[in-house]
Amino acid sequence: MWILSLFLAAVFLGGIFTGNHPVFTIDKLSKQLVLNTGLIVLTVFALLLLLYNIGYFPQWLAAPFMMSVYSFVGGFLTGFSFRQYQKKRKGGDILYQHRSFWVDYAPNLLAIGLILFGIYRTSVLSDLPVTGIRVTSGVSLICFGIFTWTMKAVPEFREYGILLFDRLIKWDDVISWRWHSEEILAIEYIVGNDDDEDIHEFLTSVPLTEKKEIERILASKADDYYEVRKKRLLKED
Repeated sequence: MWILSLFLAAVFLGGIFTGNHPVFTIDKLSKQLVLNTGLIVLTVFALLLLLYNIGYFPQWLAAPFMMSVYSFVGGFLTGFSFRQYQKKRKGGDILYQHRSFWVDYAPNLLAIGLILFGIYRTSVLSDLPVTGIRVTSGVSLICFGIFTWTMKAVPEFREYGILLFDRLIKWDDVISWRWHSEEILAIEYIVGNDDDEDIHEFLTSVPLTEKKEIERILASKADDYYEVRKKRLLKED
């Protein structure tokens, strides 16, 4: 039992390290990649379920495997959430963020629900027997709730940059902005280092009542970082 507990703790720590040092950002994920990854995961688990039902994946092997999966997922979400928290601190105070029930408050309520259900799932506060599956699955739900709380579906315009999902775009990386339509704002920004830079663009919705506010912030930051951005663009040329 102690060996399994130490192994699961090591898997959890490995998940934290992986989540805190991801090799991708969410804005780079394509629909095709997400669908293919989901299909592969479902295929693997369907195969394991089939092997379990016909006796080739016994309980003594299936239980530690699932506990390891839950531990890694929980650790990954914990590391990712901590990385997101660090980016929020690095970005400074929020200057503007579109707020509505569905993009701001609903995800927070979902996060609270996941955390509470995760605590219930662990059985530490109920009369149900505490098992490894219940604890690891409950902890993974708690970590998913924390991840949901830290991740926002809309960009956060902060003091030192724009937080787009899990990418912090510094203001000196923002090269232009324009109104794609009456309520859709388009922002172009630089991605990469000095040797390999690329220009990306993202679109975000801004209510008509908040257009003046976001224009004022963008104009102010454009003036603050004009010289830095000018030197950088001239260097690229």
